[in-house]
Amino acid sequence: MERAACKRELEAGIKVFGIPFFKKVWKGRSLVKIEKLSPAFKDYLWGGTKLREDYGKSSTCEKVAESWEISCHPDGPSFIAEGEQEGMPLEDYIAEHREAILGEQGSRYASFPILCKFIDAKQKLSIQVHPDDAYAKAAGMDNGKTELWYIVECDEDAYIYFGVNRDMTKEEFKRRIEENTVLEVLNKVPVHKGDYFLVEAGTIHAIGAGIIIYEIQQNSNCTFRVYDYDRRDADG
Repeated sequence: MERAACKRELEAGIKVFGIPFFKKVWKGRSLVKIEKLSPAFKDYLWGGTKLREDYGKSSTCEKVAESWEISCHPDGPSFIAEGEQEGMPLEDYIAEHREAILGEQGSRYASFPILCKFIDAKQKLSIQVHPDDAYAKAAGMDNGKTELWYIVECDEDAYIYFGVNRDMTKEEFKRRIEENTVLEVLNKVPVHKGDYFLVEAGTIHAIGAGIIIYEIQQNSNCTFRVYDYDRRDADG
């Protein structure tokens, strides 16, 4: 590829959060190589088809709920998409170039510390919460999970749930879960294209219907579901 074309492609990738599409491998301050990644796809029941139809994701899933753009997580690793190392898991690639990718302090991390994904919420997601690092480690689970949401696009009346709307006791919250009235005490927030939210571990939350989100999160897949609208399977 000619240098000018390569620069345009890189800049285009950066404009739509290029980290998932391109991994920049540095040696000192010199750009050594740009690797394009192949994502992992998830066909959760609440997903839609926009990631395939509007965002060019090549997936055979009927629903493309999530596209894990850059991931070393075993539940959905991404791979080198082309070149001599095509098909290599990203985790293996990082192992070969650890300092170049993670820097001089990269030895602190057992694996790449973040996971980046697109989310197409055609339907609303469950009310959920993620543990922090201490709880996750004590329970023998993944890392904790703090995440950042960027609203790429959304319907006019789209919303999320973010925290609670008033103080309450642990006993009341437990009772509301048991009675399926927990939505009454959640903070419902209208969203617009370009909004972003830092969802810290321990924050009860949910993505509403009609939203495309770009999420940067800890490398974890730990989720506790509080309420899921009485859904049982892909058919409701």
